[in-house]
Amino acid sequence: MANQKILDKKQEIISEISEKTKNANSTIFFEYQGLTAEETNELRRKLKENDSELKIYKNTLVKRAYDTLNIDIADELTGPKAVAFGTDAIAPIKVLSDFAKKHPALELKVGIVDGDVADAAKLKELSAIPSREGLLTMLAGGLMGTVRDLSICLDLYSESLEK
Repeated sequence: MANQKILDKKQEIISEISEKTKNANSTIFFEYQGLTAEETNELRRKLKENDSELKIYKNTLVKRAYDTLNIDIADELTGPKAVAFGTDAIAPIKVLSDFAKKHPALELKVGIVDGDVADAAKLKELSAIPSREGLLTMLAGGLMGTVRDLSICLDLYSESLEK
C-alpha cells in the first residue's frame, strides 16, 4: 500500500495539472527526448519570454488529471512528453515550432487550444499564423490605408468644388 504522503503529493500534482490546463489558453504536449539540458533550458527561457511555461509530468498523472477534465488525449501520452502551458493561444505553438526547426529532437504531438483538442497537423497550421503583434500591425496598416484613401478622396472632392 502506498504511503499517504505520496498519494497526497500525487493528488496535488493532478490538481496542479488540471488548474494549469483550465487557466491556459493553450496546452501543448511534445516529445523532448534527445534535447540536452542546455537546449531544454534555452527552450524554457524562450517560452517564459512569451508568458508560457514548460513542465514535465508523469503520463499517468496527466491522464488522471485529464480524466477529471473529460479531455481524451490518452492515445498521445505514450513515452516521455513535456507540456507547455501558455496564456496566449498561439505564442507557445510558434516558439515550439521555431525551436523544432533547429532541434529535430523536439516534436509537437497534441495540444489543447482554446478548449479544443488539436493534433500535430492542426498545431502546424496554427504555427503559421502571425503573432498577435503581427496581426495587430496588419490590422492597423489596413485601417491606415483606408483612412489615407478617404482623405485623398475628400481632398480631391474639395478641390473640384473650389473650381
